[in-house]
Amino acid sequence: MLFTDTHTHLYDERLIADDTQIPRAIDAGVTRMYMPNCDRNTIDGMLYLADKWPAHCMPMMGLHPCYVKENYKEELAIVADWLAKRKFYAVGEIGLDYYWDVTYKEQQKEAFETQIDLALQYNLAIVIHSRESTQDCIDIVRKKQNGQLKGIFHCFGGTMEEARQIVELGFYLGIGGVVTYKNGIPPAIIQEMLLTSLVLETDAPYLAPAPYRGKRNESSYIPVIAQKIADIKNISIEEVATVTTANAEKIFPI
Repeated sequence: MLFTDTHTHLYDERLIADDTQIPRAIDAGVTRMYMPNCDRNTIDGMLYLADKWPAHCMPMMGLHPCYVKENYKEELAIVADWLAKRKFYAVGEIGLDYYWDVTYKEQQKEAFETQIDLALQYNLAIVIHSRESTQDCIDIVRKKQNGQLKGIFHCFGGTMEEARQIVELGFYLGIGGVVTYKNGIPPAIIQEMLLTSLVLETDAPYLAPAPYRGKRNESSYIPVIAQKIADIKNISIEEVATVTTANAEKIFPI
């Protein structure tokens, strides 16, 4: 079985120091791992891994909403510059976050729209962070959707209605370790959504699935997430692996 982790921060200091994390993921069948960027400070570590493991570690370029501060225009210029000079697999992690701080809420929206325009310019998918802001993210995507825009609502934790809107827009739901939690994603959402609308992710080193909850997450745990989806939908893990990997291949250029 082959799996894809569509969202993993492999360059995080808790992971990059562990030389065994990537081989362990590959041994678990997780052969492609897509790395979202945060800001200028995460680029070097991300590209180091992308160059060391070019068949397995795929970089994205973007400005994470939590890093949108007073210098956000400088950060966006860095994003644009990198997109012009090297291959990336998506524009991400971009979006809105109203959980930690809304001081730069309007700037977050501006940065989100600017980066969507860059994705359309380079014919790349977007990977969306939408904490406490899912409907606003949906509304912006709907405004920008010209038939070419595609991507993932990463770490989906919204309502059934929001899930339906996302799928209607041609986007995918990123399902991670939260699906294994007792009070995580309602099983009814996983049951209703077609497997062709789901992709797997870890968001490592965060949000490790049960029974690893509270510990450092890593890409090798993707099969645990896949098994939970298989259990909820009463299908085989092989089917989950096959379909979600095919979904990822539709989103990201190979």
